[in-house]
Amino acid sequence: MISLVSVTAGILSVPELSIPEGVTAVIGPNGSGKTTLLRLLAGIDLPEQGTIRIDGKPPRECNSGWVDEYPDRSILFPAVLDEIASPFRFRKIPGDEIDGMVRKITERMGIESLLHREIRTLSGGERALVSLATACAGDPDILVLDEFDAHLDRDLCRITDNLLKSSGARYVLRCTQRMAMAASAACVIYLEQGTILHSGSPSQVFPHLAGTEFFPLQGLAGI
Repeated sequence: MISLVSVTAGILSVPELSIPEGVTAVIGPNGSGKTTLLRLLAGIDLPEQGTIRIDGKPPRECNSGWVDEYPDRSILFPAVLDEIASPFRFRKIPGDEIDGMVRKITERMGIESLLHREIRTLSGGERALVSLATACAGDPDILVLDEFDAHLDRDLCRITDNLLKSSGARYVLRCTQRMAMAASAACVIYLEQGTILHSGSPSQVFPHLAGTEFFPLQGLAGI
């Protein structure tokens, strides 16, 4: 369980919040504090006050993976192979084992054809997939994605949605503007002006958002 107690950071103020295992969608208007919440959970930023615990540990003591809306912000290496291999190399895994691990993750994501490309030659969607593969390669306990699907078409979104659910990460937190994707999550968190107004299952949250842009137009039967 992820727990937040008396957490403040910038516009964000969270008196208390519990996030279960599985995929959680974070939604809300621009400027509502979604990215701030995700950066805190990934351990990139620290709260001004309050405590965050992931299975009893602070975020920075957990193995986390992060994918930014703009992949170039987190990509470190010019070659796709080197980028995806970097989590293994940082962990000092023997080089003869790394090639097999990289091949396995790229095959699972269906991006084997990108493995010997240069990052600069990739499209925005391809860069997002490489960033996701790199984040998953480190076997994270928590995988955090800040609107990474903004650069993906509908078909790629469906593929990555299934990949996230089978990523092996105990917690997947994703901010998205695609409400059909949010409706397929186990948990939904809705923010406005730094406040969490609704959290729970899609069937608990989305009825409160009927008539707004955050109510999914598809998949209503499952809500």
